[in-house]
Amino acid sequence: MSNTTFSGPVRSENGFQDISVSAVTGAVTVDATFGATTSVTNLTTTNLVFTDQNHPTTVAINATATATAAQVATGYITSTSAAATTITLPTGTDLGAAIGATRGTVLELYVDNTAGANTVTIAVATNGILSSAAADTPGSFGDLTIAAGTTGLARFTIMFSSATAYVFTRTA
Repeated sequence: MSNTTFSGPVRSENGFQDISVSAVTGAVTVDATFGATTSVTNLTTTNLVFTDQNHPTTVAINATATATAAQVATGYITSTSAAATTITLPTGTDLGAAIGATRGTVLELYVDNTAGANTVTIAVATNGILSSAAADTPGSFGDLTIAAGTTGLARFTIMFSSATAYVFTRTA
């Protein structure tokens, strides 16, 4: 098999497939399919970063509760509560299992309280560790309270140190 190098964009009407061929049996395995609906399988690389800035799915949490792993995995939580609300994150074990986390996996979590009428506070659960930067910079990295109204938007980074434990940091 030869390699081909292109200097412009490569286009296909039917998508692309990345395959591997077994040296022993000659069996062809599709490792990744890229098309209108892209899926990637059989990843073995560690320290992958997944970022979805579009957030096609959001979830509303309008009362004090523990967020499910599926809710946090959407990457975008809204709150429109008139009462002060505390959202407790899921355990590292539950969230790690929901997103298939390994050491180095990063999840960005946005909390939108722009339509809320009171504060939202984030609480970290078991196997979730508040970043040590929180102690160094009060009012920023460690600020787990999101104001209501036009300034009520926060971004948090959840970085996994293992499949079942994460470090939680406010990044905006």
